[in-house]
Amino acid sequence: MRHVNAPRTEKWHIRGGYNARLILVRRAVSNLVFRFAIVQGQAIHWFLGRNCSVTPAQLGWLYLSLCVLSFGIAAFFWFQGAVLVLPFTWVELAAVGVAFMAYARHAADREHILLQGRRLVVELESAGRLERAEFNRDWVRVEPAADDRSLIEVSGQGQRVNIGRFVRPELRPALARELRQALREA
Repeated sequence: MRHVNAPRTEKWHIRGGYNARLILVRRAVSNLVFRFAIVQGQAIHWFLGRNCSVTPAQLGWLYLSLCVLSFGIAAFFWFQGAVLVLPFTWVELAAVGVAFMAYARHAADREHILLQGRRLVVELESAGRLERAEFNRDWVRVEPAADDRSLIEVSGQGQRVNIGRFVRPELRPALARELRQALREA
């Protein structure tokens, strides 16, 4: 039975077991059920990223307000005769600024996995640096790097990429199963 929202391209699967009558079943890509992926037309996307409660822009405004408040208090005490308050305020705000910069640099880190047609594309972005690996769908292996809770290793054609940094360790096997299912059935 064809769904109204199903794409035009379909895949036929043969169902049946030993000594059973063969039944042809038609299955569309949109019928696949995913926990982590988004299906857009004939492409399947996995967007995995950090769970950041504060964006870098919000962090910048927070730091600016912290600077104004701290320098206001330090200037008040400096005019009262406590001359060492202002240099310590500079040191404190410099340390907080370095910590905020480290956070903001990695706030947009992400993993994007795209399955479209016969290719699987994995993009890893870390601190503004983008790594891209492209695989033939038929030659890809998806397996844990060490044990079930470790990162997922996607390998094929002499390339290896570890994914799943932004997924809780107990959910990584489910992500690996989902990737394998999509590679088999898409």
